[in-house]
Amino acid sequence: MSSISFMASLDNLLYFQAGLGVLANMFLLVFYVFIILRHRPKSMDLISCQLTFVHIMMFLAGENFWLADIFESLNVENDFKCKATFYTKRVMRGLSICITCLLSVFQVVMISHGNSMLAKFKHKLKIYTINALFYIWSFNLSLSSNLIFHVGGLTNVSQTNQLKVTKSCSLVPMNYIIRGFFLTVTTSRDMFLVGLMLTTSAYMVIILCRHQRQCKHLHRISHLRESPEKRATQTILLLVVFFVVMYWVDIIISSTSILLWMYDPVIMIVQKFVVNAYPTITPLIQICSDKRIINVVKNWHS
Repeated sequence: MSSISFMASLDNLLYFQAGLGVLANMFLLVFYVFIILRHRPKSMDLISCQLTFVHIMMFLAGENFWLADIFESLNVENDFKCKATFYTKRVMRGLSICITCLLSVFQVVMISHGNSMLAKFKHKLKIYTINALFYIWSFNLSLSSNLIFHVGGLTNVSQTNQLKVTKSCSLVPMNYIIRGFFLTVTTSRDMFLVGLMLTTSAYMVIILCRHQRQCKHLHRISHLRESPEKRATQTILLLVVFFVVMYWVDIIISSTSILLWMYDPVIMIVQKFVVNAYPTITPLIQICSDKRIINVVKNWHS
């Protein structure tokens, strides 16, 4: 009985995390849509808007959230529900890491010196942003398409031959070579993007330290503190570091479950917490660091 109540408590905590994440991301999405429609949006606004939408979809595709309830009310077959939700979650997860990496790369371009090699991309940054987002979406939609054939509703196959990924969905038995191939491709993509994020983050830190030394020398530290570029760079650095930490925890749990071909309800809930941590914290960090949002909130109160 104690184990049942413990699992119920974890589920409630997961609901609270998902609810907080959806509300924060919805608020941020409305703000970015307003900026894009009413003003001249920055390239970073377009990227952040996409990231916010992706995070909302990650929550909605959760097993215990609205998308699953909609399928349940429409009496959709469990097999189709599993394919749709699991495919959506995987695509959104891939988009999350790709767009976060894109955010980091473009911020490096934004703060690069006028005589650097990256500076030549600044004047066409919006066009590059739209093109990059198009290719990112196309790539991830294609890469995760194999999941349509390898996931479905629970069958009568014995537990040793199938890996439960949710309470009612499982990965169907597949060849060890195929399983290793897809795991290698996905891991290679993620490792490359994480490496790129760490590289751009190191470059941003170097630029910030260089600016700090220059401003100390010129006795203009107060100007640096008020710099929007510095504030945006620090925000992205925080997001990247947090993402990388959550990524490694998630990849360890996922790889262990797939390689050992086992399912544990507690471990799966912990993994959901880890996966949902980044899309929950990201909008809160962005809201607190964006002065435009802070000014809007202040105007509402006044």
